[in-house]
Parts: sequence; structure tokens; C-alpha cells
Amino acid sequence: MNLPDRIADAEVLEELMSRPSDALNADLARVPGDIMVLGVGGKIGPTLARMAKRAAPDRRVIGVARFSEPGLRERLQSQGVECIEADLLSRDAIAALPDAPNIVFMAGRKFGSSGSQWLTRAMNAHVPALVAERFARSRIVSFSTACVYPFVSTAGAGATETMEPTAPSGEYANSCVARERLFEHFSHQYGTAGRQLRLSYAIDMRYGVLHDVAQKLVRREPIDLAMGHANIIWQGDSNDWTLRSLAHCTTPISPLNLSGPKVSIRSVAHALGERLGIAPQLTGQEADTAGWWTAAKPTACTASRRWTRRRCWTGPPTGSDAAARP
Repeated sequence: MNLPDRIADAEVLEELMSRPSDALNADLARVPGDIMVLGVGGKIGPTLARMAKRAAPDRRVIGVARFSEPGLRERLQSQGVECIEADLLSRDAIAALPDAPNIVFMAGRKFGSSGSQWLTRAMNAHVPALVAERFARSRIVSFSTACVYPFVSTAGAGATETMEPTAPSGEYANSCVARERLFEHFSHQYGTAGRQLRLSYAIDMRYGVLHDVAQKLVRREPIDLAMGHANIIWQGDSNDWTLRSLAHCTTPISPLNLSGPKVSIRSVAHALGERLGIAPQLTGQEADTAGWWTAAKPTACTASRRWTRRRCWTGPPTGSDAAARP
């Protein structure tokens, strides 16, 4: 893919993040049928649905959400995505959805569960059960998170898919383990093919780890190093690999780690600070453990690292990262 030196505006950014690769076109050719994105709102869903339509223009691509964001429905429809307004907490609403052989499940309640833990459990565990029963004959690619893993040593290789998802304490992380287990249960019961994508952490120019560090630099705010390492992946890669996973489903459903390289927050702060002409204010010290991982199953990680390193890496590469960096 030809990448621009600069991204001029949000329109160019979203076109770039929804541009399908040749590999995606080839993989989708192996999995015929309509594609339905459940939970198409939020940061990732709109560009993922647009990419699906661009990769498969002759198929129905259906986006399901409550569409509380003004203008989102109209924007998706202008890009050829059919939109269905539905509350996925409703069994009747899910039953009324059209059949689709390819399901991308993105719905869920993210961070910030304090005060309404009951809703977090309902969205992250009850809704997956309803979806798994309704679409038992479909392929289901479900978004999960690296938060299902325990913290591991930052000096090691990171958590792999072979590690049991025993999340640290916390309502959100444990509800995500429940989501995975329920998809597993119904996959075993009905023979449903699928993948659970443990994503960590998608970024674009408007949000994510690099954006947050840059914002603190510009605001002259201290940058806490306690959580000193993170995985990142460019959202365009995340979209591409998510859709490609439809052609790499297993029965029963199984996990895939989806991300790019581990980055050091200290190195990111210094590299961005040099570019911005601002000396970073660093506080604290990196912990010996962190929530990060590598891939024991390279199916959905290997190629994506080229883009992530080219566009998103800001720290000095070392060791195997230096050898792999283009």
C-alpha cells in the first residue's frame, strides 16, 4: 500500500483506514455471503464496515447499532452500508435481525464500569450469549481484549494465546473473560466457527497511546511511567485483520492476539518530545509487569507489524524489533 507522507484531514484518514488490502480481497473471496457488524458505532466500527463494503462491493454489509451519534447512520449509508437500529440487549431485536453467514461482533461496554457493573456484565456476557444462539450457523469474529490476560514480566516475551485468560481483578476485565467463555460455550454446543480477537491497542491520529502521550506533552502535563509498556496497532491494520479473520475461523472458536509491537512509553515520550520540541515531564518508574503480549499463533499478526512499525513506532528499536523494522 502506498502511504502518504502526511494525513491532511479526517476524510483522508478514514479513507486510508478503510482501504482494503489485496490479501483481504483474496480472503473474503473464500467466505461468501453477507457481512453483519454488530455494534458498528464507536471508534473502529464505521471504518471497518466501510472497508468491508469496499472489499466486497457486491455483498450486503449491514451495520447494527443504536446510532446515538448524530450523522453516523447517514454517513455509513452513503458509503453503501445498510443500517439497522437495534438494542442488542433485547432478545426480540436480535431475533428480528436478518440472517448473515459472516458476523463481526463489536458490541460491548468498555472501561468505566464503576457504578453500573450490572450493565457491564449484561453487555459483555449476556449479549454475547444471545448473539451466539441467534447466529449459531454463522462464522463469528468477536472482539475481545488483551485485558483478559494477567500481567506478565516486561522482560519476557509477553502473554500468548496459550495462556489461560485469568484477568487481573476488576469488573471490566472479568466481564471480558465471561464474554469469551460464553462464545466458547455456544461454539462447542452448536459447532459454530469463529475467532476471538484479543485487541491491544488500536490507534489512529485522534486517539490511542501515541495520541495520549502527545497530548500530555503539548499540555505540559507529567507522564506517568508506572504502566510503562503497551502494544499498539494502526486501526487500518486492525480493520483489515479483523475482516480477514473470517477466513481463518476455527471450530470450536479460538483466540488470536491482534496488535503490533510493544512500545516503551518512556521512548515514545522522548521521541515525540523531540519532534514537538518539548521536553517530556516523566514521573514514576516502569513496573516490572504489564498487560502486554506476543503471538504464539502468527496468523493474524505477522504482516500487520510492517505498517505499525512504519507509521506508529516512535521509540528506538532494539533486539528483534530492530531486525524486523523496515
